[in-house]
Amino acid sequence: MNILVTQTKNMKEAQIIDDLDLDGIPENSIQCYWMNLCTDGMNQYQRIPILVAKGSSGYPVFGLTAAVHGNELNGIFVIQKLFREINVENLNGIIIGIPVVNVPSFHSKVRRFTNNVDLNHIMPGKEQGNTSQVYAHRFFNKIITKLDFLIDLHTASAGRVNSYYVRADMKHPVVRKLALLQNADIIVHNPPSDGTLRGAADEIDIPALTLEVGNPNRIQNAMIKSGIIGVHNALSYLEMIPEDEYEPNMHAVICKSSYWIYTDIGGLLSLEVELLDVVKEGDKIATIRDIFGNLLKEYFAPEKGIVIGKSVSPVNTSGGRILHLGIIKD
Repeated sequence: MNILVTQTKNMKEAQIIDDLDLDGIPENSIQCYWMNLCTDGMNQYQRIPILVAKGSSGYPVFGLTAAVHGNELNGIFVIQKLFREINVENLNGIIIGIPVVNVPSFHSKVRRFTNNVDLNHIMPGKEQGNTSQVYAHRFFNKIITKLDFLIDLHTASAGRVNSYYVRADMKHPVVRKLALLQNADIIVHNPPSDGTLRGAADEIDIPALTLEVGNPNRIQNAMIKSGIIGVHNALSYLEMIPEDEYEPNMHAVICKSSYWIYTDIGGLLSLEVELLDVVKEGDKIATIRDIFGNLLKEYFAPEKGIVIGKSVSPVNTSGGRILHLGIIKD
């Protein structure tokens, strides 16, 4: 049987590397790598996949990361599609794509790292730490420190759905512009130093944002298309590609903060609101019933806000998530 193998234009067969030497990459080419990161229980390397598109110069270096949580897939396909479409002959600078950051959890189809830690809560990791901290530290220092700009692609977690939204430090002028260019429905202001990959990059003066591209364990073509448009807009704004950027979404709802609302009892949860609904203080947002159908409790919005994300899992214990409420900036 003959097997047909296709390859992106100008893309070379993946090499195994210990470090990423951007200066040594030929101009006007796309390269694939497996980077050695940590070793497992059999002393075999855990390797991270890397795509690099290099144009006619080495600056700026624009990074895209996906699957920091192993079950968040849409960002992988945003990166793949970008590298299929990019014309390196017209590229100014370098694009680095990491389609899967959390390789062990990707294999297991789960959110958290092997020691049940959320990688996006411990960035930039620790050189002398536990297994997740060392993994995060090596990833951050081998790859993220080489970037000039970063977009970190995420989705909702299991049992939840998200609107198409951005987390960004809106007090930083470049980050603010990049956030608006994603044409998201909602932008949530988040300062650095919060343990996220975005926040850790911001801390070392790499303008970064988090783009939430849909829901977990799924391939959502509409969300992927929106993500691609946002990335193209960013590359155009940074003058890395000659394309015109789409008009930024000046009608995006800007939130000064956000938080989750939780249940305090268990039962069967029903939501009374949809994504992007604006609720005011006192609006009913959810009910909890027991297994016999008896109403146990109603939940109401504590203040005015917009529904960024919500639970879609009806079975809830005490402390279960109801919805993610964005507090709209005046």
